[in-house]
Amino acid sequence: MKRTGFLAAMAALLVGAPLSAMTVQPVVLDLKTAGQAMSQIITVENSFATPLPVEMRIAALDYDPDGLKAKADQKDADDLLVFPPQALIAPGQTQSFRVQYVGDPALAKSRHFYVTVAQLPVKLPSNQSAIQILYNFQVLVSVTPQGAVPALKIDSATIAKDTNGKPIPLLTLSDPSNAHAYLSAGRVRITASDAAGKEVYRRTFTGPEIQQTVGFGLVGAGQTRRLTIPAELPPTATTVDAQFTPEK
Repeated sequence: MKRTGFLAAMAALLVGAPLSAMTVQPVVLDLKTAGQAMSQIITVENSFATPLPVEMRIAALDYDPDGLKAKADQKDADDLLVFPPQALIAPGQTQSFRVQYVGDPALAKSRHFYVTVAQLPVKLPSNQSAIQILYNFQVLVSVTPQGAVPALKIDSATIAKDTNGKPIPLLTLSDPSNAHAYLSAGRVRITASDAAGKEVYRRTFTGPEIQQTVGFGLVGAGQTRRLTIPAELPPTATTVDAQFTPEK
């Protein structure tokens, strides 16, 4: 029986396997179409007590308002290379994998890929049976056209409800540039007012705080995205405003 992704990690807890059996860093890579920034390194650490066989799998992605999804036609996946494509990592050791963009240097706008670090099954002796729990970790790789600069902005902010019915900010983000953007690459100031116009809430979220609460907050080039911020507003709040300031 096999399990992949985060379900595998949860299943591992149930059978006593170490949660940090395979550590992958970083989980987000930003590449350029030319120069030294065309490639970066992913490191995989084996915390198992046995050798760890892994395979690097590449998937080209499309961006839509609901996020990233694998393209139906995967021919664009050839524009990204990972070397070595497979490795057997000894216990306690770390393996480096080089990720390099080899596609069109005159890219029109940012493109995105998933590089999946997939643990491979091992062959068991014929007289032995066991449950193999396989870990898959996805690394988001984004490629930006040379010279393109993101232009993330907050178009609007409204009050939504979280799963407990509490009021929280709902932001509509857009990036009209040819380069993808991250909300976590700046600060977000949120203010809320009551029906009389009196300010009842004010907070500034730093980039690390945004990353911890909502992730990187990716907005694709030329795309619009709606994103809730898990910050409970006072019940008297009737309007909310949000301002984004990119880090210099």
